[in-house]
Amino acid sequence: MPRLVQISDCHLYADPDARGRRGVPLRQFEAVVEAVNRECPDLVLVTGDISNDDSAASYALAGRTLDTLDAPWEWLPGNHDVLEPMAAVRPLATELTLGAWRLLLLDTHVPGKPHGELGDEALEALAGRLAADASRPVLIAMHHPPLAVGSTWLDAIGLRRAEAFWRTLAPYSRARAILCGHIHQAFVGRQALEEGEVRVYGCPSTVDPFLPGSEDFAVDPVARPGYRVVDLDGDALTTRVERVDFSA
Repeated sequence: MPRLVQISDCHLYADPDARGRRGVPLRQFEAVVEAVNRECPDLVLVTGDISNDDSAASYALAGRTLDTLDAPWEWLPGNHDVLEPMAAVRPLATELTLGAWRLLLLDTHVPGKPHGELGDEALEALAGRLAADASRPVLIAMHHPPLAVGSTWLDAIGLRRAEAFWRTLAPYSRARAILCGHIHQAFVGRQALEEGEVRVYGCPSTVDPFLPGSEDFAVDPVARPGYRVVDLDGDALTTRVERVDFSA
């Protein structure tokens, strides 16, 4: 049974000793990577916001840390990311295969903006990719969540034109689930389609967890960094979130 692990929102700096709100982001990231290795994944996917300072050094640092994984890894960009230095460390994949599943990696980042968007061209390309192989189950990964998560400030900077994304997805019943980052918290949402529903899963950050349900920006004072485990058993998907202790 293939296993995917999702890591998200690392927010690294060029300085490996730089501090964030609740510790040193690199140390927290390393603790998560170490824990992920114990899950024995077949693939690790990082769903954006790798860097917090736009520096080439921060991406190099992320790449060296991810290379300590015992599994292949890929990443996609978030709103904090800059494509050129990111792709210089690891080119951005758009589609992967894991067992019987297709993994479609979407780029929702809008340079210089906190919200995400998929334009008409991107949506047309997505429809073509979905139509090209209707036989296998599909898991979509993207940085911005395509539905509201219940936090006013986060919902204001989610995926713009989400209704167009869902219209694009609606005819394709093999699209089973979506993994997203951006919200720094565990989350499960559901979107009804023409046939069945698609579940949307959010992932904890490796750094500052955001407080669920908050009107304004707020860091959860008790939640720990974490990651999401996804097991793909035939056409079925099961998933869980794990948390990691770290030294501040």
